[in-house]
Amino acid sequence: MNESMMEMADSVKQYGVLVPALVRPKSNGGYEMVAGHRRKMASELAGKLTISCIVRDLTDDEAVIIMVDTNLKQRDQILPSEKAFAYKMKLEAIKHQGIASSQVGKKLLSIEKVGEDNGESRNQVHRYIRLTYLIPELLSMVDENKIAFNPAVEISYLDKSE
Repeated sequence: MNESMMEMADSVKQYGVLVPALVRPKSNGGYEMVAGHRRKMASELAGKLTISCIVRDLTDDEAVIIMVDTNLKQRDQILPSEKAFAYKMKLEAIKHQGIASSQVGKKLLSIEKVGEDNGESRNQVHRYIRLTYLIPELLSMVDENKIAFNPAVEISYLDKSE
């Protein structure tokens, strides 16, 4: 809960949710939200009982990719740890799909696809993913700007005991 969420809740109270959430049917009934979690929370804070949704049949991998892409593109401020785990999740989903991405006749590696989709080099994506190897206490220090990004990446190569 932060100032940004309260501003979104005020906007929803005044104008409603302008962009519907994305959900997918669950095999045992009901729906699973893929994109729109912050809009849903803002709606609840604004006292709204319902939210407009688009329903799509999506595989687990498709849902992960859409969730990551919407979170990365629609939020102004993303913590390094959030970006690290988002990139890792998207990379795993792309690899799991086994689809070779191509653009202008050139095949891209999965990590290059993640980078291209987010305006990052493949090396930068790799560095972010390395942050997921940090113990939680160190990763929190990166998010709090107590440890700079590049030294944190280097620390991620140490054994946990070190």
